[in-house]
Amino acid sequence: MNATVEVPQNLSQYIEQLGQRARESARLMARADSGRKNAALVATARALEDRSSEIIAANGLDVDGGRANGLDAALLDRLELTPERVAAMAEGLRQIATLADPVGAISDLDYRPSGIQVGRMRVPLGVIGIIYESRPNVTADAAGLCLKSGNAAILRGGSEAFHSNRAIAHCVRVGLEQAGLPGDAVQLVETTERAAVGALIRSQDLVDVIVPRGGKGLIERVSREATVPVIKHLDGVCHVYIDDQSDPDKAIRIAINAKTQRYGTCNTMETLLVADGVAAELLPALVARFRELGVELRGCERSRALADGLLAATDEDWAAEYLAPVLAVRVVADLDAAMAHIARWSSGHTESIVTENFSRARRFLREVDSSSVMVNASTRFADGFEYGLGAEIGISTDKLHARGPVGLEGLTTLKWIVLGDGHIRD
Repeated sequence: MNATVEVPQNLSQYIEQLGQRARESARLMARADSGRKNAALVATARALEDRSSEIIAANGLDVDGGRANGLDAALLDRLELTPERVAAMAEGLRQIATLADPVGAISDLDYRPSGIQVGRMRVPLGVIGIIYESRPNVTADAAGLCLKSGNAAILRGGSEAFHSNRAIAHCVRVGLEQAGLPGDAVQLVETTERAAVGALIRSQDLVDVIVPRGGKGLIERVSREATVPVIKHLDGVCHVYIDDQSDPDKAIRIAINAKTQRYGTCNTMETLLVADGVAAELLPALVARFRELGVELRGCERSRALADGLLAATDEDWAAEYLAPVLAVRVVADLDAAMAHIARWSSGHTESIVTENFSRARRFLREVDSSSVMVNASTRFADGFEYGLGAEIGISTDKLHARGPVGLEGLTTLKWIVLGDGHIRD
């Protein structure tokens, strides 16, 4: 916990104080070597394990408060920490320690006609503000990623997990200080006042980027009010298009997995598009399978004519991120019609085509404008771990800086470097 920081009544002054400490720490973190950063991660993992009972006791206060405030079972499950979940947090930090350090890596170094060498070096972003809800494990995950990428972090967790976040953040500080790094490199906003979020996201002189993790309401508010750049995605309206030159077995397997492997994730398929040429063959089988799995289907007029039991879909369904066992289904004429639907309704997260036609697959990859585009694979693979990033801090559907799963490299930027030996310009 930030024992040396007292929360004043003036929240703007408090956030400024945190930001100044973070900025000072960021300069030290930028020059920390990999060995020291890894030592901090391992020491933090050890502190989490050593203080597991204290963390769980703090979490008990949050869970009791959540029950008293009427949180539903799903939210309580996200909030609750068990010995196994604390151990998983510690293991996650150890895994981050094994990842390659992106900081200082030089790429594209080449000689110019003048004799100088020009390249680019990867460097930390600086101070990262992370605003999140419910899951207290985000405190450890976000701290670990920011630490390994050489950044300082200001964490603002949800009020429902206040005691848990405070206990975990204390372990992070212990780990940093044991490794000889500044404890203020990771600070927790120790107030539940909503105004603290507003102050943080408008601290453009002290914070370099904001990463919101939570529900659509939180992300919309941060995106609307922030004067600091934001890495975020609002919705995961993901599509699978089954082409009329697809393998039927692949198509059914991918569509079922993309929707039912897990319902409440941003990379779950929300709309299934089926080419008219195979719809009569595939839709009845797909509808029967989805029904067995308890998925409610909402379809266009053509899909409802080909299979029984579909409710009529509206424009709201094409735009919906259900995060539930509900799926929108549309029969489209061809690849062009599918891509037109995606261009109109997609949130830019993840889209997949199922086809055996190489040329169509290439067109889909080139022309569909989303952060992840796939061929013959489930949208559920749109994940930092599955992409080999080791861990992710979130998904970005923006086009500038980071796009798609944001791992360690996404928490850094590039600067140009020039190497000379007394060179002067003519």
